[in-house]
Amino acid sequence: MDAIVEQWRRERPDLDHTPIEVFGRLVRAGRLTESRQDVVFARYGLTGPDYDILATLRRAGEPFRLTPTALRRTAMVSSGGMTKRIDRLERLGLVRRVAGASDRRSVLVELTPEAHELVDEIVVAHLTNEEDMLAPLSAEQRAAVVGALRALLVALER
Repeated sequence: MDAIVEQWRRERPDLDHTPIEVFGRLVRAGRLTESRQDVVFARYGLTGPDYDILATLRRAGEPFRLTPTALRRTAMVSSGGMTKRIDRLERLGLVRRVAGASDRRSVLVELTPEAHELVDEIVVAHLTNEEDMLAPLSAEQRAAVVGALRALLVALER
């Protein structure tokens, strides 16, 4: 990234290159992070999007059920994309569709007991992996990154 920014500074010294420095690094860090996370999920026969759905259901608490719409909001995918993900996890025996209590036409997606145990195992490996990635940063640097990213996300999500 430093080389890219330096090239732009040389070629277009009239521009503010801060956005490239920030967003270029964010994108690059995101790609590297996702790649390292995928290695962990693959050990369990899952993808990152699979884990995202399972972890969302696990974090929901008892009875570990949500509507497909609620899952879609956290995963930021289309309804068709969510259906495919749920279908895959259902085939793997990790989720099941259950009728809604108040309206039998509504469907809830529920974590199976096997998936509950699996997510509890994976989250330990996942957090260990992420801790390894953060190891070069001090506690103060981590706090600064969290604060800066929180502020940026709040501004971008408005």
